[in-house]
Order: sequence, then C-alpha cells, then structure tokens
Amino acid sequence: MKIKAYQSFKKRYRKLPVDVQGKVDKQIGQLSENFRHPSLHTKKIKGKHGIWEARVDDFYRLTFEIIDDTIFLRVVGNHDDVLKNP
Repeated sequence: MKIKAYQSFKKRYRKLPVDVQGKVDKQIGQLSENFRHPSLHTKKIKGKHGIWEARVDDFYRLTFEIIDDTIFLRVVGNHDDVLKNP
C-alpha cells in the first residue's frame, strides 16, 4: 500500500527523539507491506470510525486511516496523547 502523512503527523514526528523516529520508520515500512503485521498490534480505535492504531513500541503509538489503496498517517506520539485525539 502507498503511505502518505498528514501535516499533523509530520509535525509530531519531527518532535520525537531520534531513536523513536527510527522505530516509527521501521513500523511505517511494516504498514506498507502488511498493515496487520503482528509487531504492529494493529486495531481499530473504538468510537472513531475508520481510524486505526498501531504500536511503535511500549510507549509510542501512531494512528492511520485507509482510503482506497493508501494509508494516511494521522498522529504519532506517546500512547495516551495519541488516543486522546487520534
């Protein structure tokens, strides 16, 4: 699948520590190959139609939506902040 990122994702990504950015990059690669890859722990966010959550590591998450054949990255950051406003 193709991957595109909203400005909100890009802005938050730039604020992440460099080591976390590397983990995000790796997980984005997994998303493009298979968005249900076991390392992503992908699941739909309850109460948010069409928005998914994927794990970066124990503390960081990213959210995305799928439109046609493209994954749109929405938000990235620590678990609690991301799920407050996915």
